[in-house]
Amino acid sequence: MRDNTVSVDRSVVPNRLDFAPVFNVAVPFIDRHAWEGRGDKVAIRTEAGDVTYGQLGRQTARFGNVLLGASIAPGERVLMVVKDCPEFIALFFGAIKAGIVPVAVNTMMRGPDYAFLIDDSEAATVVYSPEYAEAVEAGLAAAGHVPRLALKTEGSGGLIERSATASSTLEPAKTAHMDDCFWLYSSGSTGNPKGVVHPHRSMVCTSERYARNTAGLREDDTVFSVSKLFHSYGFGNAMTFPLWVGATIVLSDRRVSPAMAFETIETFRPTVFFGVPTLYAQQLRAMEEAKPDLSSLRLCISAGEALPGDVVRRWHAATGTLILDGLGSTENLHIFISNREDDYRYGASGKPVSGYEVRLVDEDGVELTEPEAMGTVWVKGESAAKHYWKNPEKTAATMRGEWLNTGDMYYRTADGWYVNAGRGDDMLKVGGLWCSPFEIEGRLIEHPSVLEAAVVGRADDDGLTKPEAWIVLNNAADACAALEAALVEHCRSGLAHYKYPRWFRFVDDLPKTVTGKIQRFRLRE
Repeated sequence: MRDNTVSVDRSVVPNRLDFAPVFNVAVPFIDRHAWEGRGDKVAIRTEAGDVTYGQLGRQTARFGNVLLGASIAPGERVLMVVKDCPEFIALFFGAIKAGIVPVAVNTMMRGPDYAFLIDDSEAATVVYSPEYAEAVEAGLAAAGHVPRLALKTEGSGGLIERSATASSTLEPAKTAHMDDCFWLYSSGSTGNPKGVVHPHRSMVCTSERYARNTAGLREDDTVFSVSKLFHSYGFGNAMTFPLWVGATIVLSDRRVSPAMAFETIETFRPTVFFGVPTLYAQQLRAMEEAKPDLSSLRLCISAGEALPGDVVRRWHAATGTLILDGLGSTENLHIFISNREDDYRYGASGKPVSGYEVRLVDEDGVELTEPEAMGTVWVKGESAAKHYWKNPEKTAATMRGEWLNTGDMYYRTADGWYVNAGRGDDMLKVGGLWCSPFEIEGRLIEHPSVLEAAVVGRADDDGLTKPEAWIVLNNAADACAALEAALVEHCRSGLAHYKYPRWFRFVDDLPKTVTGKIQRFRLRE
């Protein structure tokens, strides 16, 4: 078997993936396109211009040579604080091709956050976009660990300038499919973020199992994702998935908003759009005033937070395009439960993606087999991370042999659909019965006055937990006692009698992560 190749047997279910003994994943994702005749095809489109697959391959090699020329050794880490741009992709795969481990991190952090990440990763190199210089350089000054090289992507002495004199060819490092390849940091909703260490095979598995076989991405697609590249959802959507099938990527470093998404779709005419539930709801509201041209889209996808069935129905009715909801995780790299175009249900995350096994377990780790039983999702698949960096306790708690404990609470219907009930620490016990915040939120969002909703537990005067709803209205002026009473009745008419909110807080915005997940812990605080 030729070095750096993977054999995909699609005659069996799930597809069998066989990796060459010498396997560097930069070759099938970047170099392969040249010998398959895509050198002149546009790989990346941005407002600044287009980049072909051939240009991307050459820049990838140059960036890898810049790192090696700075005496960064194979296995060392390069911390990337880089905006969504072609240089992100070239640097990420250039490092991998050179045997160096890229660690892409959140670009919206502050100096102390970057100091932690520099210390924790023990990065040999930090590469950052000039836009983030103030925060990154504050982090460099505060960190105890001192990287041997820190440089901006642009400007005098920066990565791009250095690469101008570097060779455009690079022999791939002789790695294996289970060697450490790249890290992503978890969102850190509780405590500091954790370094999630993935091997070379992970991105092949998600790209083949989910992107090609479940979502049905193909070479003639143009793909646009609002989720940024440093996050595992955007990492797949806007980089590995389109590169795997030879499609075209649309990248934008603009702040995400309905207007930004509409303008990008109208300008670049993507066929596949990856969004998040919050944005889809905001776009539906914006479409009441504006009528964007979304006719290029053939498919929309959502993850990161449970997608209310009402949002899917309204989007489908407004655009004629289906949103496929799914569940994924940084530890498993991307989506492993999903709807499909030919098999979907509004309000459900879907069914297991081919190649993954899913089970629900109780608090003692015992598998729950009866329908509607609520338990924690455990998943087994070939895209799993190897471990958390320098965190054996968390590794032991999450990575149970071949299984990953996701921490997500779900139930499975009698006909096999998985329905999101929330994170384990978001669940409520009301009157001794488990109660899902997502279920209540989904019902609230169905009311025409409600744009967004988040539900948390709050103690009443007797110290008993009851649901409290934080509401963003379509029209803030509608907030009143009469609306609260109407929302109570709306919930009681569609949910079990005890699952209605006892308190309402009308707010302008809900606290969210950069990937659109509602931070309920901040509401509880």
